[in-house]
Amino acid sequence: MGFAGAMAVAMAVDALLGWPSWLFARIGHPVTWLGRLISAIDTAWNRPSDPPALRRAAGLAGALVVIALSVALGWAVQSLLAAGWIQIVSVGILAWPLVALRSLHDHVAAVATPLQAGDIAAAREAVSRIVGRDPAALNEAGIARAAIESLAENASDGIVAPVFWGALFGLPGILGYKAINTLDSMIGHRSERHEAFGWVAARIDDVANFIPARLTGFLFVLLAPKRFEALSCMRRDARRHRSPNAGWPEAAMAGALGVRLSGPRIYHGSITNEPWLNEAARDPLAADIDRGLTVYRRAMLLLGGVLAILAFA
Repeated sequence: MGFAGAMAVAMAVDALLGWPSWLFARIGHPVTWLGRLISAIDTAWNRPSDPPALRRAAGLAGALVVIALSVALGWAVQSLLAAGWIQIVSVGILAWPLVALRSLHDHVAAVATPLQAGDIAAAREAVSRIVGRDPAALNEAGIARAAIESLAENASDGIVAPVFWGALFGLPGILGYKAINTLDSMIGHRSERHEAFGWVAARIDDVANFIPARLTGFLFVLLAPKRFEALSCMRRDARRHRSPNAGWPEAAMAGALGVRLSGPRIYHGSITNEPWLNEAARDPLAADIDRGLTVYRRAMLLLGGVLAILAFA
């Protein structure tokens, strides 16, 4: 945990500033830069005419190129920084764009505000920016459920996981993780085009998120208004989720709030029958999004505090 202090700095800066829209308009964002590289490799190397085995090998090569370039860039920049606290602060500032602490909070809060005001149309528009399911089919419970699930899963993928790998390895760790996660987001899904090409990217992402997902779940348990229920739900239902990792923070959040999450949903006009998490509980309401955000803020504050203590220790 030699770079724990740097990750505490990154979290603090992001909580204060986020990633300003004017800065995004001028230079974009590191994830969008990664996205362009991945898209170029996907276009050049993922040929529909190739057999599945060759497309899988090409996907492995493409993933390794993106991850290796990201790690190498992080190592090169970090090696140029002076040692000691100057390096810690510098690494923290450079890692700041890779921690989506404020962005996640603001996007989920943007769903809660219109939903509490009874503006279903605006709430559907807001939730469509953070989930892939069809928003037109969502009622109040469906919108609230989608927002809370996104909050729980992305707390792991967007904050805890990059901070975890950054605390271990500094810039190479956090950049390498963001490369892995962006690969999974872009090519790691089971579509006709990416079933073979993105298979390796999805498996690497599963490995990279194994510890952070469970850590996120335990953070939610510790800060839950109903700790016993959160722990029981996580232990009972986490493995029922389609993802080997996302079920841990989602089940913990479901138990913490006393609501049921996951379950059937509609993607591109087709119903996907996912199992329920905390099935016997009630459906979530608009107010439960705010309650989930409270758990999230407390969990992230605890994580930042632990990192700061590790830095001084």
